[in-house]
Amino acid sequence: MNHPHRYLVDVEWTGNLGTGTDGYRNYSRDHVIRVAGKPELAGSSDPTFRGDAARHNPEDMLVAALSACHMLSYLHMATVAGVVVTAYTDAAEGTMVTEGDGGRFAEVVLHPVVTISAASDPARAEAAHETAHHACFIANSVNFPVRCEPRIVVASI
Repeated sequence: MNHPHRYLVDVEWTGNLGTGTDGYRNYSRDHVIRVAGKPELAGSSDPTFRGDAARHNPEDMLVAALSACHMLSYLHMATVAGVVVTAYTDAAEGTMVTEGDGGRFAEVVLHPVVTISAASDPARAEAAHETAHHACFIANSVNFPVRCEPRIVVASI
């Protein structure tokens, strides 16, 4: 059964430097992302596209969304599999290619390092990544490969 979920996000361009978009170099790419009840995110474009490196850009946020979604799915699947996770980090990497005036992501590779309790089964911990990948809402929504190259660490007693 389908259960729709809605996500409301407001985006406001704050980069009018006085003359609007009358020239490619005459405006800032700065914007603010707002979600009710949450801190604002200061956004811009990637510095390659005249953006502010100190602000979040859409490409970083897409890679972060994929990483966080996989992590949350993984924690659930690990729990179901009887694996006790004590730490989780990921150094996710996205590759985007530009084509003419646009571009697209070619792939995202997740590199989670998962620490599990000494009593947990490393094989089950590894297998939970595949299950989590198929459960990840964000990975199921993109049109490029999302690969996962996990490393399982068993905590010493």
